[in-house]
Amino acid sequence: MPWSNQSGGGGPWKPNKPGPWGQGSGGGNSGGGGGGGGQTPPDLEELLRRSQDRIKQAIPGGFTSGFGILIAILIAAVLWLLSGFYTVQPNEVGLNMVFGKYSSKTSAGLRYNWPFPIGRVVKLPVTNRNSIDIGFRSRGGSSQVNVPEESLMLTGDENIADVKFRVIWQINPATPENYAFNVRAPAQTVKAVSESVMREIVGRTEIKKILTQERKNIEPAARTEIQRVLDEYKAGAKILQVQLLSVDPPEQVIASFRDVTAAQQDQERLRNEAEAYANRVVPEARGGAARTLQEAEAYRQQTIADAKGAVARFLQVYEQYKKAPYVTRERLYLETMERVFKSTGKIILDRNGGQGVVPYLPLGELKSPQSTGQRQGSK
Repeated sequence: MPWSNQSGGGGPWKPNKPGPWGQGSGGGNSGGGGGGGGQTPPDLEELLRRSQDRIKQAIPGGFTSGFGILIAILIAAVLWLLSGFYTVQPNEVGLNMVFGKYSSKTSAGLRYNWPFPIGRVVKLPVTNRNSIDIGFRSRGGSSQVNVPEESLMLTGDENIADVKFRVIWQINPATPENYAFNVRAPAQTVKAVSESVMREIVGRTEIKKILTQERKNIEPAARTEIQRVLDEYKAGAKILQVQLLSVDPPEQVIASFRDVTAAQQDQERLRNEAEAYANRVVPEARGGAARTLQEAEAYRQQTIADAKGAVARFLQVYEQYKKAPYVTRERLYLETMERVFKSTGKIILDRNGGQGVVPYLPLGELKSPQSTGQRQGSK
């Protein structure tokens, strides 16, 4: 074996030199001068004694002397100072405290502060997102438990709405010291402020608007108001989003509310149809009225023009009549007779030759061939 002493002295350890544990190479428990012995375990007392001897050589008098005590104190002080190093993770911010008072803020990396008990470090996960459910509690998966004392809220028209919402927030990276030192329970504070603000918004809004068009405006309004209140408290919390999960009437009257909502929707639909009909009929009526007015105006203008033309013609005739009354009068008579007898049948009898005429004469049947042809053509 490598650690046994060979009889011929050819082993790795010389006969007169100590073995690996300090004993001579020739020592052993077995009898006989030339036999090889087994491996001997280390002697702990011997090791401690040798360590003390080395310390005494380095420090005269040992740790019991003044110089030794000073060296021990210096070593302890160095170790204590080295314990002040700490690491800040990328999602954290370190808050240094000295004698219990906040002193500075550190970012991610290897940092240093006075060790305990002089200094202390508070690490806050400023990038982690937290959520608070108000009005319900999640119970694994998709199941949830309603919390009526949080969800039931009084509306502006003295109705009750069942409002469930979620607030997503994080520690404000700009002021983490406010989160750590100004508020005793920051999460409970965010929840209480959120519930209070939501009750205020719902309390000044009618339930019909909450259930319909105002719902999309509640979330940004609530987020802004919650952030404002938390900033006044210097809570060090930043509201990222307010999610309005459900807004319903209480379960006892939800069926009636649905009927009312359906009736309101029908009313709105009929109102829209009536407005569409009015928007179609009113322009048509206005167009007809404008057309009638234009036609009346045109008729008035035409009548006035005809009257003026007749007056002018009459005045012209009258001027000619004053110049030659007899001729003008005969001319007017002849023109009138011409217009009267132009389209009528005419029978001319001789006064002097009428003595031999039969008393009955069917004058109506005595028509000219032209008149008879026109009559037949009309038939």
